[in-house]
Amino acid sequence: MTDTALDSFISGLPKAELHLHIEGSLEPEAMFAMAKRNRLTLPFKSVEEVRAAYDFSRLQDFLDIYYAGANVLLTEEDFHDLGLAYFRRAAADGVRHAEIFFDPQTHTDRGVPFATVANGLFSAMDAAQRTLGLSSKLILCFLRHLDEDAAFATLKMAEPYLDRIVGVGLDSSEVGHPPSKFAGVFKAARERGLKLVAHAGEEGPPDYVYEALDLLGVDRLDHGNRALEDEKLVKRLAANGMTLTVCPLSNLKLCVVNDMKDHPLKRMLALGLNATVNSDDPAYFGGYVNDNFRAAANGVGLTREEIARLARNSFTGSFLTADEQAPLLAALDAYSAA
Repeated sequence: MTDTALDSFISGLPKAELHLHIEGSLEPEAMFAMAKRNRLTLPFKSVEEVRAAYDFSRLQDFLDIYYAGANVLLTEEDFHDLGLAYFRRAAADGVRHAEIFFDPQTHTDRGVPFATVANGLFSAMDAAQRTLGLSSKLILCFLRHLDEDAAFATLKMAEPYLDRIVGVGLDSSEVGHPPSKFAGVFKAARERGLKLVAHAGEEGPPDYVYEALDLLGVDRLDHGNRALEDEKLVKRLAANGMTLTVCPLSNLKLCVVNDMKDHPLKRMLALGLNATVNSDDPAYFGGYVNDNFRAAANGVGLTREEIARLARNSFTGSFLTADEQAPLLAALDAYSAA
């Protein structure tokens, strides 16, 4: 298949996105608009200056600017606008279902009420379903550079909203903050009926992946690249059908890989892993989900069949029920056949 034909195939491919930090979809233009609306002064003079700052050599470099950008998010309207802007971009990329992360501690620690964050995002999710036909679920992430007591406090704040939150996750600075640090709060989340996911094996070692599996009991693994360093771990992940939410452009931007030709995505598929393609923090990492598919396809030579498999994995790896997945998988099969 030619590059043009493959690009066209990716463009219309029905897919889900399972690894998206909603705060990481804050485009510089929206950052300036919200700063003006909320009468805030940004540490940047222009949109171009913000984009020029998106040059990272490691995860922490990105996180520093990520948290600074989030300061403009203050009202329900801000969170609604942030969410709906992402859903519109996702729908244009063929995304039929999205399971998005949000970081309440980033906002509550600034004095923004949990309710403001949640209600703004819920209204955006409802609008996306109504106007775009795009379904979504919300995953509350704990910031791993903070302590477990802070995570427990956040889980308590979330209790009135747990009917609309599907699960909890673990993000932010990975190295030095192993999953074991949060075993207690993950157990409490499971007892509340929540699904469990965690970032592990992006910058952290394979041991962090083992901890996510054995101590947290995750239902899905976010990133997981470094699991490939451990043959026994790879076999376990494949045998258990664990879904990995892989983020190619993020990996490149944060120097997890030095060149897209070195990305492990194709190898993951060859090893029988249920890998998926996602955009992570698209405003910061240079592209939404189709940009990630194209970069990976061009970098490692993905075939049409491998691309379709990645899309299938995104639906089967979602937290939708089998009945909810069925029409999405049927649409994917029909598209691939056509």
